[in-house]
Amino acid sequence: MFKYQILIPSSILILWLILAILGPWFPLEPNHIILPNILQPPSLSEWLGYDDLGRPVLDRLMMGARTSFFVAFGVITVSLTVGTLIGTISGWFGGYIDLIIVRIMDVFLAFPGILLAIALSGILGPGIENVVFALSVVGWVGFARITRAQTLSLKHREHVLAARALGASIPRILRYHIIPLLMAPLLIEATFGIAGIVIAEAGLSFLGLGVQPPAASWGSMIRDGTGYMLVAPHIVLAPGLTLLLVVLSVNMLGDKLRDKLDVKSQ
Repeated sequence: MFKYQILIPSSILILWLILAILGPWFPLEPNHIILPNILQPPSLSEWLGYDDLGRPVLDRLMMGARTSFFVAFGVITVSLTVGTLIGTISGWFGGYIDLIIVRIMDVFLAFPGILLAIALSGILGPGIENVVFALSVVGWVGFARITRAQTLSLKHREHVLAARALGASIPRILRYHIIPLLMAPLLIEATFGIAGIVIAEAGLSFLGLGVQPPAASWGSMIRDGTGYMLVAPHIVLAPGLTLLLVVLSVNMLGDKLRDKLDVKSQ
């Protein structure tokens, strides 16, 4: 049973990764409009049918995987880097620096993350780059809080005190004695963060603040299909179920990873 709990979500995420990286090399026509095929249901020739403009849903679904993956990858990379840097500085130096950074984090936490991302996307305008920036502005706080809490504990460890007594510089101590010990909790946070980012990107695209037509996104596909739910439900069900499977797979692997890396539970 445990084997299938890992194998199935891993297979889904590997397929997501393959579609994101190799999608442009597949013979896809996500923007090819065929008017006679408008709202055609799934068939043997086209497994997921056609949308309201006669475009193949499967091809657009595969290109939407590329959009969601690169938004998630970009946001996690920026948020992890910025959050780790700020949290380490805050926890290591303490004092007024720590107080100012904590107050800044409290300000960000006072607003619901998705509402702040919507506001930033509305100010910056639609586009995938602006989506990455807006979600990164929201996402760094979680990494910074974890890093700060861990740094406050780790800086009093014996090996850190020994390195300081031997005259090691602060950047060297942080690089070799603090940050490596932060990787496990940060990796778990990043795994769960991916699921939230995929949902947030789909939500922004659903509102028209994400990628713009004719680029494909799971959120925009759901938005375009909501008006045809009664006559062509496959337009909404295909991207909706795909979004569900990807998010569920990420969360399942995150749970297993947390159990594996949590020393207290072993």
